[in-house]
Amino acid sequence: MNARFEPSGPLRGAARPPADKSISHRAALVGAMASEPVRIRNYLDAADTNSTLQAVRSLGAIVEERADELVVRGCGLRNAQPVTGGIHVGNAGTLMRLLPGWLACQEGMSFTLDGDESIRRRPVDRIAAPLREMGAGLEAREGRFPPFTVHGARLGGIEYELPVASAQVKSCVLLAGLCTDRTTVIERSPSRDHTERMLLAAGAPVARVLDGASVRFTVASTDELEPQTIAVPGDPSSAAFLIAAAVLVKGSRLVLTDVGVNWTRAGFLRIIERMGAIVLGELEPAGSFGPTEPVADLDVSHGPLEGTVVEPHEVPLAIDELPLVALLACFADGDTVVKGAGELRVKESDRIATVVDGLRGLGASIEATDDGFAVEGTGSLRGGRIDSCGDHRLALLGAVAGLASEEGVEVVGMDAAGVSYPGFADDIARLVG
Repeated sequence: MNARFEPSGPLRGAARPPADKSISHRAALVGAMASEPVRIRNYLDAADTNSTLQAVRSLGAIVEERADELVVRGCGLRNAQPVTGGIHVGNAGTLMRLLPGWLACQEGMSFTLDGDESIRRRPVDRIAAPLREMGAGLEAREGRFPPFTVHGARLGGIEYELPVASAQVKSCVLLAGLCTDRTTVIERSPSRDHTERMLLAAGAPVARVLDGASVRFTVASTDELEPQTIAVPGDPSSAAFLIAAAVLVKGSRLVLTDVGVNWTRAGFLRIIERMGAIVLGELEPAGSFGPTEPVADLDVSHGPLEGTVVEPHEVPLAIDELPLVALLACFADGDTVVKGAGELRVKESDRIATVVDGLRGLGASIEATDDGFAVEGTGSLRGGRIDSCGDHRLALLGAVAGLASEEGVEVVGMDAAGVSYPGFADDIARLVG
C-alpha cells in the first residue's frame, strides 16, 4: 500500500503514542514463563507483538485478550510444550533473539524458529555463541541465519562480555541464565534494560554492579517467576516520529502523554536537544535502575536546528531513532555525522543504505559511511518518493519527511508501519486538522 504525505500545517494537540514494542514483547515472554497468571495493561496491538503472542500460545501459554488488558497464564520457566511445525516469528527480530533464551532451558527439547524474508537476512550468531557456551545447541542456516533450531539442555552458568552493545543478546543470555547457578553479562556500553527491570519485578535474583566503565548484570537460578501486573508505557521510539514532525513543522506544539522515559531509551531526546529541539519533560536520570518503567509527558515545539556529531557511545541508546536524526539533520544549519552505528546494517533493512538512498532521493545531501552517515544541512527537503523496503521505521520516516518537505512525499509500502505504529496516519490527520 502506498500513501502520500503532503506538506503540513502546524501539528497541535495531545497524543498518546502506541504501547512500547520492546516492553510488550518482554511482557508476553515473561508472562509465559511465569507460574501464575500475569495481567498486561496497554499491550501493543501490532504485527510484531502479535507474533509474540502466537509464539507463546504455541509453547503452552494461554492468552486471554480482554478489552483493556491481556491475561497470560504461563506454563512455567522449564515447562514449555513441544511445538509441531516450528515457531514463526514473522518480522519480529526482538522475538527471534529473546525467545531462544527461554527455549534453551527446555532440557531435551528442540524448537525451530523461522520468519519472513527480512528475518531470514538477520544473523543469530551473536546469541548462538553464548547459548552454546552454556550448553545449549543452536543450528542455523549457513551457521548464522534463520531458520535455526535451538536444542534445550541442562545449562551451566557463564560470564559473558558482550562484543557489541545489544539489549537483545543480553536479554537472551539473562533469560537462559535463570536456569543456571549463576550467569553474568558484562556490557561496556549501556543498552536497554527492560528485561532486567521486568525480571527484578517478577522476583528473580537480578543484580546490577558497576565495574569501572562496565556494568555487570547477574542472574541466578530461580524456581518460578511471579509478576502480577505489567503496565506497558508509551513507546519512545514511536513517539520519536511525532516529536520529529513537531520539531520540523513550523508553528507546531504537541504534548505526548505517558511516554516511557527510561534513560536507556532517551538517547534520541538528548541528541536532538543538543541540536536545538525544544522538548520539555522529566527524563529518568542516567544510571538509574529498579523494577519499574518511568513515564512522563513530553511537551514538544518547533525550533531551529544545528548540526551535531553523534559519537559511538551514544548509538546504543538511540539505535532505532538514528534514521530520524538523519532527517532532522537535513533541516539543520551545518553538518551532522553519526559514527559507530554499524548495527543499523542488520536491522529490518540495511538502515544505513536505505536511509541514505531514501533521503537522497528526496533531495538530501547525505553520504553513507561504513558505520553511519554524514549529512550536509540545507534547511529544507524537496520531497518525492521513498520506498519503505518493508521496514516500518523507513515508512514512518518517509511520512514525517513528507510533512516537512516542499513538495510532499509518496511512501511506497506504507503498510509496513503496521509493525509498530498502525495508527500513525490517523494520528497525524487529527493533529494537523
